[in-house]
Amino acid sequence: MENSQPKTGQFALIYGLILGTVGIAFSLMLYFMDLTYQQSWANSVVGIAILVAVVVIGVFQYKKANGGFLTLAQALKVGMGVALVGALISVVYTMIFTSVIEPEFWDKTFEASKAAMLENSKLTPEQVDATIAQQRQFYWMTYPFILITNIFLGFITALIAGLIMKKAPSEY
Repeated sequence: MENSQPKTGQFALIYGLILGTVGIAFSLMLYFMDLTYQQSWANSVVGIAILVAVVVIGVFQYKKANGGFLTLAQALKVGMGVALVGALISVVYTMIFTSVIEPEFWDKTFEASKAAMLENSKLTPEQVDATIAQQRQFYWMTYPFILITNIFLGFITALIAGLIMKKAPSEY
């Protein structure tokens, strides 16, 4: 009897849900600690580390379920699938967060941006106001940016993990 391969989509869904859940937990942690508006590189690094870790774990678990074998294509399917599901969850959560949990999110974000620009740039207050007004028109770009960034990082992570972990049945 022939062994059936596990489905890459199943692993992408499971680990994508894990990624989304952990990402929401991290975001809520920042919110409850009043760190949502703090522009910290550490927050970004932790967010990226969460994505990388869950993608790598998902690819590894797929390999384990596949009898220790993994092709680069399988790694990419699982990794990008994990990143896509996680990104979709993140987009929905961000929409809920900015409209229900913290309805003043965009106003507070633009105010923080304005203060940082006035403090750190040589722009006049009028130029800063014009820049903020332009940013307000394009806040919706956050959502496709989340998708594109997650998929890109998922691709890079899955590519590296796949190259490291790949093993064909003929490689004993």
